[in-house]
Amino acid sequence: MTKKLVVLDYGSGNLRSAQRALERVGAEVEVTADHDAAANADGLVVPGVGAFEACMSGLREIGGEQIIADRVAAGRPVLGVCVGMQILFSRGVEFGVESTGCRQWPGAVVRLDAPVIPHMGWNVVDAPQGSVLFDGMGSDTRFYFVHSYAAQQWEGDPGAKLTWATHHVPFLAAVEDGPLSATQFHPEKSGDAGAELLSNWVGALS
Repeated sequence: MTKKLVVLDYGSGNLRSAQRALERVGAEVEVTADHDAAANADGLVVPGVGAFEACMSGLREIGGEQIIADRVAAGRPVLGVCVGMQILFSRGVEFGVESTGCRQWPGAVVRLDAPVIPHMGWNVVDAPQGSVLFDGMGSDTRFYFVHSYAAQQWEGDPGAKLTWATHHVPFLAAVEDGPLSATQFHPEKSGDAGAELLSNWVGALS
């Protein structure tokens, strides 16, 4: 059965490229800020590019925090991408300013301590055993990153599946925590590897 997905439109993110990438793996995709559509979809994708606070501001304008919280509380799958992953944490610190996130996960998103910023380009990840997102992928599989900030510690559920990557310092490249999953990289820009990951996520939707 074709899965029905919503890409949440809150004024940030590669909405159409995310839509095309998900349609490529066989999903039916609507780009919308409508609460009912987002609540009833088989899966909700939360994209995001740019600054943490700007994304949170846009999300608040459409009641997006509540949409995400309601879905997670009901056990309905959500996938955050790039800044859409970062805003799931309690707070983000950019340019010395601390912003409040969606508080689905404790902890902060902070600047990477690396000589070259942003971290931009292809990189491998270290996925855990039993990962749904990375099922069937080899350790040499590369994904496309473009970011200067990341979560570099995990303070949430110890049972969550954590995928790490390194750009001078280790950071979280993906999290799978019950119905809530997220990637710091862009699956929609990661070619066949990104398509395989999205296919794995869509295929696991109930």
